[in-house]
Amino acid sequence: MKILLLGKNGQVGWELQRSLAPLGNVIALDRHSSQLCGDLCRLDDLADTVRQTQPDVIVNAAAYTAVDKAESEPDLARTLNALAPEVLAREAAKLGAWLVHYSTDYVFGGGGDAPWREDDPTFPMNVYGQTKLLGEHMIDWICPRHLIFRTSWVYAARGGNFAKTMLRLAQEREQLKVINDQFGAPTGAELIADITAHAIRQVFQNRADDKTLAGIYHLVASGCTTWFEYAKHVLAQAQEVQPALTLMAREVTPVPTSDFPTAATRPYNSRLDTRKLQAAFGLTLPDWQLGVDRMLAETL
Repeated sequence: MKILLLGKNGQVGWELQRSLAPLGNVIALDRHSSQLCGDLCRLDDLADTVRQTQPDVIVNAAAYTAVDKAESEPDLARTLNALAPEVLAREAAKLGAWLVHYSTDYVFGGGGDAPWREDDPTFPMNVYGQTKLLGEHMIDWICPRHLIFRTSWVYAARGGNFAKTMLRLAQEREQLKVINDQFGAPTGAELIADITAHAIRQVFQNRADDKTLAGIYHLVASGCTTWFEYAKHVLAQAQEVQPALTLMAREVTPVPTSDFPTAATRPYNSRLDTRKLQAAFGLTLPDWQLGVDRMLAETL
């Protein structure tokens, strides 16, 4: 199997280099790659790269993810999140290849308290969500063999993340204020990458009718929390893992989203229903705390 991976150095892309390696030959690119094009802004060169490599699977882990900045850069966000996936979908369809793509809970309206199902009505509240939804539509319309994984609250041990930010601030400040009216499940890039590899393997084992597994799936860890409860868990677990760690913060205060205004509207409800994914691929998704605890043990 030949796999073309785009966005190799992002949170999910880095883990995908590991998880996809046992499946076959992985050609991993990012926007700085020189021999082949991994830059989603260069649409014609991106198409040429697919034609040159002739992959069995394209895994697109690259995207425009600067949610607030997208409000002032809608054209760039649309190019990376919608037009580039359209190019990949057209080239994959010509080859009869699979296209794996990642999307977001931001395609929904963000209200209510029930986990979003894959077939719930979409109503993105910001430019980022709008462009990601358009990318989903492009892929669905053009490429029959596709897997779109919607996820949320993604973190990784590599690079910055919410947990590391909370730990840094807790060592600098006596009081932390953390949003307590947004709900979701922190989901590790490691988990996303491992499930992606599992799904690709299963798709190719199901060749008799491989398109039956095509579609959109929600992929997040089990359970639900708020940023406030997430922060409290991180600080308590960090002290358990590293008792010598000195934290100045004596108080963590829950606050509403309105206390931290942003350029882009954030959803209150980022819960995603994963029953379709678990049933289709025979999976049991771990509680969100397990991945966070593992990440903290690795980084502290």
